[in-house]
Amino acid sequence: MSTTVINGARTTATAARVLCQLRHDPRSIALMLLVPVLMLTLLRYVFDGNPRTFDQIGASLLGIFPLITMFLITSIATLRERTSGTLERLLAMPLGKGDLIAGYALAFGALAVIQSFLATGTALWVLGLDVIGSPWLLLLVALLDALLGTALGLFVSAFAASEFQAVQFMPAVIFPQLLLCGLFAARSTMQPVLEGLSNALPMSYAVDGMTQVLTHTDMTAAFVRDVAVVAGCGLLVLALGAATLRRRTA
Repeated sequence: MSTTVINGARTTATAARVLCQLRHDPRSIALMLLVPVLMLTLLRYVFDGNPRTFDQIGASLLGIFPLITMFLITSIATLRERTSGTLERLLAMPLGKGDLIAGYALAFGALAVIQSFLATGTALWVLGLDVIGSPWLLLLVALLDALLGTALGLFVSAFAASEFQAVQFMPAVIFPQLLLCGLFAARSTMQPVLEGLSNALPMSYAVDGMTQVLTHTDMTAAFVRDVAVVAGCGLLVLALGAATLRRRTA
């Protein structure tokens, strides 16, 4: 019977298998690694006449773009495992649910690290994003956002019956967070109900964390809170993902 206890060797083997499969899917790898860079580049030249605007919103989008791309790729790739019967065969082996989820998280997390380095490096040293705080703190938030997207993708794949349905979860899971995260309007100016909802959504803290790095030279208490919330939400969603793993794929 599958358990949620994590075994290091089994987790690593699962991660290696997932990475091996992704190696034969260059389009997915390109989507994960290059789309955030391309979107940031496009945004930079949209505001070519007003670089200060790019500075104001570029840092926030540096966290949002990786979250979205990792959510899409992870949810579709994991669903493919479910519908092909691979997941059912794996759960029939002495492989715990925790091993499986942790293995997927480790594999996609490795790609998230590369993605975050590429996007952050491009924004800072190619596109000229001007931040007051440490670039390493900016990278930390971008990485946590990508990992959160990975966790959300693993979780929602349990509720989709096809890849099309997995994509359909994006308006339900990502768009409300995008609208309420404070990117388009300050959260304090929203209706009280919407502000309260915004305070419960992890993307709001991802944007706040990026804003802290943009406007403060040192690590602030608010930044530590934001990072802790994003990381905590990622771990919680991974735990929920393990709980929703089903032995049957039909």
